[in-house]
Amino acid sequence: MSADLALIGLSKTYAASPIPAVDDLSLEVRAGTCTAVLGPSGSGKSTLLRLVAGLETPERGSVLIDGRDVAAVAAERRGVGMVFQRPLLFPHLSVLDNVAFSDRVAGMPRARARERAAHYLETVRLGGYGRRRVEELSGGQEQRVAIARALAAEPSVLLLDEPFSALDPSLRTDMHDLLAAVRGAFSPTILLVTHDRDEAARVADRIALVENGRLLHEGTVAEAYRRPRSLRAAELMGGRNAVSGHVRGGLHVSALGEVPVPGTADGAATLVFRQEDVRVDAPSPGETSLRTTGTVETLRPLGARGEIGIRASGVLVHAEVPSTSGLRPGEDVAVSVPHALVHVVPG
Repeated sequence: MSADLALIGLSKTYAASPIPAVDDLSLEVRAGTCTAVLGPSGSGKSTLLRLVAGLETPERGSVLIDGRDVAAVAAERRGVGMVFQRPLLFPHLSVLDNVAFSDRVAGMPRARARERAAHYLETVRLGGYGRRRVEELSGGQEQRVAIARALAAEPSVLLLDEPFSALDPSLRTDMHDLLAAVRGAFSPTILLVTHDRDEAARVADRIALVENGRLLHEGTVAEAYRRPRSLRAAELMGGRNAVSGHVRGGLHVSALGEVPVPGTADGAATLVFRQEDVRVDAPSPGETSLRTTGTVETLRPLGARGEIGIRASGVLVHAEVPSTSGLRPGEDVAVSVPHALVHVVPG
């Protein structure tokens, strides 16, 4: 049911804007894996999905599914399924017949199509809901039906365009679990568009960061968080610490001190590290760390945790601490960041 997906040099510009919505973008998604496309509003994420689905035509570039260029193939012949932010179910059909729709269009007898539809409803944990009308469903249930309908068409590539963004947090967690179950059962190739970093980290194998129609970074979830390819990529992943400096002889030198960065070319470079990785007052024994001292300057509650800003050697360092830490502005603290958790980006 899965296939390799390769996008090569895709470009798309709409008549209403001279700026490309997608600009020479290339991306590979291996069969059976999930890549989350993450970026701010207007970055070209949804246009990218529409180009893969065949709902838009690229000016340049190729869409390859298992090595076959489908850029000129009609949307209904690509073997691609798509689930949108809104479920877009047929209100005049029952839940069962919504899921059976693609099989009926393909000419399958009604009884067989409904039998298959019931199987997919079981997969999305809606067994027994087949006779219901669409208006009798909750928002989360509607989205499950939309996923079942897409799966029933047996697509080689499944496209998800922010399908969970309208749901409340608890329902979104349920849908993430459902997506994991679907992956376990069918191993589809998935391209998921989201603006939520946590969602991308939870459901995807890899993350592609997109802005202004261009690919900024592509890699594993861990790489996106801790080994971004640029300062902007680090910012899109929620990184709060960026310290300007320069590399000389394998060391990054900044106001915070020196950090070994073997294999990095000499020149201007920015040290980035996650706020979650900053340790306040308690470096681990024997751990090689960047260490300094500073004064708590800001405090921002984040529920069970809080974020503090520490002014150290003229640099504002952001750190996450438990809400019970008791730290207050004006307090002097020691700060450390393990060398293994710092990263250098150009510029």
